[in-house]
Amino acid sequence: MQDSLPKRVLGRTGLQVTQLGFGGAERGLSDDSEADLQAERILNEVLDAGINLIDTAPDYGTNEDRIGKYVSHRRDEFYLATKCGCNIDAEGKGVEPGHLWTADRLRRNVEQSLRRLRTDHVDLLQMHNPSVEDVEQGGLVQVLEEIRQAGMTRFIGVSSTAPHLLRFVAMGVFDTFQIPYSAVERRHEQMIQQAADAGAGIVIRGGIGLGHRGGEETWSKWERARLDEISDGMSRYEFVLRYTLTHPSCHTTIVGTQDVAHLSANVAAAKAGPLSAEVYREAQDRLAGIGEDSEQ
Repeated sequence: MQDSLPKRVLGRTGLQVTQLGFGGAERGLSDDSEADLQAERILNEVLDAGINLIDTAPDYGTNEDRIGKYVSHRRDEFYLATKCGCNIDAEGKGVEPGHLWTADRLRRNVEQSLRRLRTDHVDLLQMHNPSVEDVEQGGLVQVLEEIRQAGMTRFIGVSSTAPHLLRFVAMGVFDTFQIPYSAVERRHEQMIQQAADAGAGIVIRGGIGLGHRGGEETWSKWERARLDEISDGMSRYEFVLRYTLTHPSCHTTIVGTQDVAHLSANVAAAKAGPLSAEVYREAQDRLAGIGEDSEQ
């Protein structure tokens, strides 16, 4: 096990990011003083552990406010990614529908995010799961470029899935893609490689298979593939995270938690490094055998 977290270059951005990032979604975390203290602790623990990428969004509850309040004074220690297209008001309250793909909404999102985050720019601004048609009809690539030219973000990206992902890759204008992937959700395994081969940075979400929140359906794939037989004493959470980290184009995977013990376990798993080539191939074969195969 190495002493520091491994880093990879986030595609054409050139950013040296830790392969373990932090996902700031706080779904279920209440808006009270106890939750504030919990958020303050975990955010500082994240940075103390050496993680240098924090991902958030306007519609992740009070997460942007808490990042601004508790770690903006440590801004030079981490790269900051947020999202746009989130249909919320100035106070961060949700408005129906959940996303709104207009130039005005993107501009309002980033302006409000910067105020909440207490910074003058983010390192990465990502559209939050639009369709290709949403982006093209709204002329949103040009809007993102204008936001970048104004100095509010350094790079632009998209959080996306099939069937839109490869169409976005083919556009050749996005610096990064945020994509769901894990041993128990292999749908995008080949698409991730195709996006990376095109020069994009890859941010994986869900890389621990919903981790300690994973339910019966999530882990039934694990059990049917009999992965316990090849896990060599690792917990299923460690094995799944290290499986994700073994993907050759996993530049970083954002894992969220409000539990310091879970954070420490994730950091230890990342420091332990990828699975061996033999175990990785065996896991892929077993998962393919139960129909959990990647799309070509």
